[in-house]
Amino acid sequence: MANTATRANKEKNTRTVTFKSKEHEKFYQKYLPRCRYQDEYHKALVYCLGIDRDTREHVDQIYDFRTGNINPECLHEGWQTSGSVKIVRMAFNLYCDGTPSIYNYDDSDLRGQLEEVQRYTVSDLFCCGYARYFWEAVKIRYPEYCYYVDWEDMYVEN
Repeated sequence: MANTATRANKEKNTRTVTFKSKEHEKFYQKYLPRCRYQDEYHKALVYCLGIDRDTREHVDQIYDFRTGNINPECLHEGWQTSGSVKIVRMAFNLYCDGTPSIYNYDDSDLRGQLEEVQRYTVSDLFCCGYARYFWEAVKIRYPEYCYYVDWEDMYVEN
């Protein structure tokens, strides 16, 4: 009987989002409605961009809410820190399903493209103090895969 109750709770698909701070949560509530869509792509993007003060303060240089376009060139701006570039890369990756900033390098700069792609690896992004919030962003972006409270039940059911 306990399994049925657990399964019923899972089917409600309700979960609490963990924010880094009140400022992070306020940012999310303010900027998500500015997005053209309220889907998982945009939710994960806005969630990521709200993690850090630097990305919150420069959000309009990172993402154009009017057009829905990201700005990969922002990764090279002077306000960026080692942490904020990780946040922007994670946000871009979850939003675009790729590494859009590699296209900032011309075709002759293969080394630059390879170095940039390596900065999107799991180990490069997650080996930092933001890992907990990056995982939360992944859960926001992929709720159908991160929905189960008890992973063992998921594998037993499938």
